Amino acid sequence: MSRLLVAGLSALLLAACSEAPATDPVDTPIVIADPGSAPPAMSTALTAPLPDFFNCLRENNGVVVAAHRGGPAIGFPENAIETMQYGFERGIRVFEIDVAESRDGVLFLHHDDQFGRTVDATGYNSDTDWATIAGYRLKDIDGEVTSFHPPKLTDALIWARNTGAIVELDRKKTTSFANIWAAVVAAGAEGNAILISYSDEEAAEIARVAPGAMMTASAFGGRDIERLESLGVDRSRVIAWTGTREPDPAAYARLLKEGVEPAFGTLGRKGERLDDQYWADDDGSEYQRLVDDGVVLIATDEPYKVAEWLTADDEGWTSCATP
Repeated sequence: MSRLLVAGLSALLLAACSEAPATDPVDTPIVIADPGSAPPAMSTALTAPLPDFFNCLRENNGVVVAAHRGGPAIGFPENAIETMQYGFERGIRVFEIDVAESRDGVLFLHHDDQFGRTVDATGYNSDTDWATIAGYRLKDIDGEVTSFHPPKLTDALIWARNTGAIVELDRKKTTSFANIWAAVVAAGAEGNAILISYSDEEAAEIARVAPGAMMTASAFGGRDIERLESLGVDRSRVIAWTGTREPDPAAYARLLKEGVEPAFGTLGRKGERLDDQYWADDDGSEYQRLVDDGVVLIATDEPYKVAEWLTADDEGWTSCATP
């Protein structure tokens, strides 16, 4: 995904992330990877409504590559705006990120219940005030401490809105779908956000508290879609999550027949995930097979390699990102 040019995005990001309210206890500067070191990426920003965008991908055998936890790399931590910008400059357009809540009610990006693995600090998210969290430094995938800090969800949403990227929001247990969606609406990022559900009950809750939100929900065919609809879920706003274990082409075919886009994950525990199996021979043809079978969203821990291998992501985005 490195064939077309993105111009001026670094300046736009710096301007967007300076919009934090004056009452913020800490203003964290955003440091962007040197764009001169990045290959040129796609120039088209997402302006199509999300349901229309995914319908277009489904109808045209396109795909998006979703970077798990924001696409961490050497020097770039998970769940950081700087990391998403780094990926964006390399053609990634969808970023799965985790949303936690501080003791004083600030939503920020972090995966674990406790600090330590990805943050140079200790303690629990829910026991720590935002003013303290904002001063912590993030670690990269090698455990090296960087100059980057945990970002507010609001700043990540503003970044997505202004660049035209898509963020998949994974709710952690310290917060709620209602709080997350309120932040999405306040940032004007409804057209750039997808909420992740892990059960029918969560999908129903999203439909109730976030009307109009695009979501992922577990589904493998018509009966699953009908069950979701009986809970108030709009099928036109569902991306059907089909797991991470083994591809299921028959399920993809059933979902496509229902007009619903299939998603599949090759991510997981290192050494066991399909990403590691697929790249063991340095051949990414398995990802192309997923696309050929109808998968419209591939969630991966190897987004840079997958995006470089595929062409359906470039072509799909170019064809479908604008109305």
